[in-house]
Formats: sequence, C-alpha cells, structure tokens
Amino acid sequence: MIYTDTRDSSVKADFKTAVMGGMNQATGGLYIPVEFPKLDKALLNKDPAPSFRDVAFNMAKPYVEGEIPDNDLAAIIADAYPFQPKVVPADAISYIMELFHGPTCAFKDFGARFMARTMSYFNRNEDTPLHILVATSGDTGSAVGSAFHGVPGLDVTILYPDGKISPLQEKQLSTFTGNVRALKVKGTFDDCQKLVKTAFTDTELRGKLRLSSANSINIARLLPQSFYYMYSALTVRNRSAMDNKIQDPAIIMVVPSGNFGNLTSGLIAREMGAPIAGFVAATNTNKTIPDWIATGDYNARPSVETYANAMDVGAPSNYERIKAMYTLDQVRELFASYWLDNDGIKAAIRSCNDKTGYIIDPHGAIGWQAWDDIRSGAMEALIAGQKNDWNKPGLTPNLPKWAGEVAAKKAVGVILETASPAKFGQIVTDAIGKEPPMPDRLEAVMRLPDNAIPMENDYNQFKDWLIANL
Repeated sequence: MIYTDTRDSSVKADFKTAVMGGMNQATGGLYIPVEFPKLDKALLNKDPAPSFRDVAFNMAKPYVEGEIPDNDLAAIIADAYPFQPKVVPADAISYIMELFHGPTCAFKDFGARFMARTMSYFNRNEDTPLHILVATSGDTGSAVGSAFHGVPGLDVTILYPDGKISPLQEKQLSTFTGNVRALKVKGTFDDCQKLVKTAFTDTELRGKLRLSSANSINIARLLPQSFYYMYSALTVRNRSAMDNKIQDPAIIMVVPSGNFGNLTSGLIAREMGAPIAGFVAATNTNKTIPDWIATGDYNARPSVETYANAMDVGAPSNYERIKAMYTLDQVRELFASYWLDNDGIKAAIRSCNDKTGYIIDPHGAIGWQAWDDIRSGAMEALIAGQKNDWNKPGLTPNLPKWAGEVAAKKAVGVILETASPAKFGQIVTDAIGKEPPMPDRLEAVMRLPDNAIPMENDYNQFKDWLIANL
C-alpha cells in the first residue's frame, strides 16, 4: 500500500515510513492511504458475523502487505486484542457500542495497542529507541502509556493539560514509570498538541532524536479503530431483523467527536464496505466541525473546557484527512452534526438512564441525545424545512442523504460509548444520583503515586527538556 500526504499528494511512502514518522516532517501533513480496498463479499455477508479478530486481520492486511507477513500480523492482532467491543441493545432501534473493555477502559486501547506492537515490530533491528510524543485531552495518553509500557525499543512522553482532565484520568497518566512519563502542561489540549506538532517539524530536534506520534495523527492508530466500526456494523445488520424487524437497516454511527480521528476511522470502514449509511458527528461546545458543515467555513479556535473533556479540541487534526477524502458536499451527504453544552450533557446522561436504565459517560451521552432527538422528530423537522440555528445546542441545519431512512423508520443508531462512565464518576453521579460501578483495573491505579512533571506552555523549554532527559 502507498501512503500519501494530506498537504502534498505527490508524496509516496510505505506503511513503515508513515507509522514510524507519524506525520510528514517536510510538510506537517498527515499520512493517508491512496486507496481503501473493499473487503471480500464473502466476509461482509457472513452469517453469523465474523469475529472481531477476523475482521481486524482482514482489514489490516492490505495496508501492511509486503511489509508485515500474514503470520506476524496475526500475532500482532492476537496480542493486541485479548478483549473486543460489545454491542448492547439500548432499545429496539438503538445500540451502544461499548469500547471500554480494554486495559484503560477507553476506546483508545484499540488503536494504541495495535500501534505499539506495529512500531515495536518495525523497530526490532534498530540500535536507538524510537521516542513517542503524544498530546492528550483525556484518554489517549493512558491508552498509549499502557500499550507501550515495557515494550522494548520504544520510549513515550505524554503531554496533558494541567487541571483540565478528570482526577481519575490524570491518575492514569501520572503514575507511569520506566519508559513512559507524563508532562502536565500549563495550558489547553490545543497547546499540548501544538508543542508536539512543533517538535515534529523541528529539524534540529529530529537530528538528535528519532520521533514519532501516537495521537490519531498516526495512521497506525487510525486504521485499527476502523476495525470496530466494521465489526459492529456487520453484527447490528445481522441481528437487526430479530431486534426490530427491519431488514437491511440504514445503520447510522453516532460518534462522540473531538479530534475527529475516531470518526475518520469510521469513514475508512465505510469505504472498505461496512454497511454504514451515515454518521452523526456529536460534540460539545468545541463545535468547529459542526460549524464547518453548517456554514462551509472552517475556523479553528481555542478549546473550551467541558464535562466531555476528551472532546475539548478547537483545532481538530483529522479535519485534514476528512477534507482530503471528501468534498464538503459529500461530507454534508454523509454527516449530520449535533452539539451540546454542559447543561445538555448532564441532561443527556439523565435521559439515557431514565429511558433505558443504561449508565453512560458524558461523551457517549452526547451521542445518545443526538440519536434520541434525530429518531424522535428532529430529522423530520429538518426535512419539513425547519431552519435550525447552528449557534444553539442540538441538531445543526445540515440535511444528510440518509435523512429519509430515519423518517421512514428504516434506520437504526449505533452510539459509540468511548469510555467507562466510572472515569467521570462525579459528573455521572451528579446527573443520575448514583455512582457508576468502578472496574477493578481503575481502582488499582488510584492507589499508585503521582510522577507527572510540570511544564510551561513554552516550546523552547519543552525542547530543552526533551534533549536533556531523553
């Protein structure tokens, strides 16, 4: 497979170059495959649906062909995934895709574990370590730290915004030792991301250190997240007739979105043949992408702190990939967009619990409310000509191509639940009056000592620290 660059289509790179470099040092662009091969129809039409590992192997294979032999790829996938997503029906036409059954209780485990093992495979004959820099607004850092901890030849530095993530999330970041450490930056996630991106384009620094990324700017984290879209879409299609009597439903993926890597992974799955009719980009007050879809103008901005903090991103990196894959008109055909403020997030957690009994986290709650509104009349109102105000919370004015399927009661929603609600215990408790259950693996990390290193939002200080300590 050949990979090109979102900023320079003449660039041609192999998978190893894309993975180990993270982003193109020369342009600052993001790597993207030149094509998205369709999966074999026999696999797509299998009943019962194929296992998650089978899906993962068959989806990954064309992107690593000629660089990772099949036996090694199968071993990487088996080691990366001792867990899998769970598809849980919330009601007859709504499903929750639970992505928090990995070691750090967040969807980032799916991408980070595949990426760590891929990088270790490519680095096995190198004499010097590969240094991974990653910015996080919540769950990315802990997933990357866990995935890379103790992996030979790899070294990880995590940057997170001091005071702007939940206490449990911070504990998951600040307690690493050995080849993984965390820097708590006086600033926002966007500041952390800018420090990382600047480091990648710093020729002097890259002359001293071998650098790569583990954010969703790295294609090796983006591709494996497409596995669970394919798996869940096939699973839902095959069981839908039993659950709701809808044959071949229009499957709508409702995606809590911040940096938009997760949604981009869904686009990849759809391009490869996943039976997905469309997407809902569901976000918080950091609504850069919904505003772009509504107005046609992309205006990056400083991020705003919300209860759904993993989505507190004002300048989403993967906008570049979406724009490279589709025109704005095509995006509008595929996407509905939706956003909530903090009051709406709490109300959504409560609504989901009241209507279904399900305890959902703040990010998934935005997805739940988006779907509940869409299937309860909001989409029909747009079809009838209602002009929603994109500056107000709720469904923005865009009318996707699949809107008629919702109106005809031929659509089902799959809401991505991206993290355990226990990671946002206080917000959830305030919303529903009871604490979410705490997984044992989260209880254990709360007893570990903090080791995070304070860092100013200053690139020169950050660079000096990297040179002195790595």
